[in-house]
Amino acid sequence: MQLEQLRQLVLDTLDDMKARDIQIMDVRGKTAVTDFMVVASGTSDRHVKAIAETVAFRSKEAGETPLGTEGVTEGEWALVDLNGVVVHVMLPKVRDFYNLERLWSAPVPDLSPKVVSGSA
Repeated sequence: MQLEQLRQLVLDTLDDMKARDIQIMDVRGKTAVTDFMVVASGTSDRHVKAIAETVAFRSKEAGETPLGTEGVTEGEWALVDLNGVVVHVMLPKVRDFYNLERLWSAPVPDLSPKVVSGSA
């Protein structure tokens, strides 16, 4: 499955499951872990679980088996790793606390060595 198709499948599933405040972040160039990070909120722990399970199920149905899932049992923060797209579904209070959107939208710092020239 192409990356754009997978991203759209995730967004359509989140919309179908009535996820709230869906944000998608292009993190290419910021991390080697994934290309897109999607963050959404559920209204209760059961809603968070259902959203994450449905994203995993529909992606597998479409031929993209998740690399893993985390937190589905607890339902406060569930993660579905689809390789090119990582989906975070959280309760609003957890989302506010971790604020992943701020973390991943920050500019990438320039860590290249600085050349300092000075007079002798």
